Amino acid sequence: MPHQLFTRVALKDDFPDDGFFRGDVATIVDCHEGMNADEPGYSLELFNALGETVGVIVVKESQIEPLRKDEIFHVRELNQAAAL
Repeated sequence: MPHQLFTRVALKDDFPDDGFFRGDVATIVDCHEGMNADEPGYSLELFNALGETVGVIVVKESQIEPLRKDEIFHVRELNQAAAL
C-alpha cells in the first residue's frame, strides 16, 4: 500500500450517501489488505473546516489520491443529513 497512516489524501470519487465528494480531503486512519483478488483499501476520517470529525468511510485504494503542491483547499457546505 503506497499511502501511510495519518497521511492526508483527496477523494477521487463521490460518496453521496455519506455526504462526501471528489476533492474532499481526508486523513488515513487505517489500512486494509486486499484478500485474494480484492483491492486494498483504507479507512478515512473526514473533518469540517474547524477540524471536527464529520465522518469515517472505507474506500478502495483507487478511490483516493495524494495531495499535490499545486492544489488549494476549498470550503463547501456540509450536508448534515448524510454526515455523522
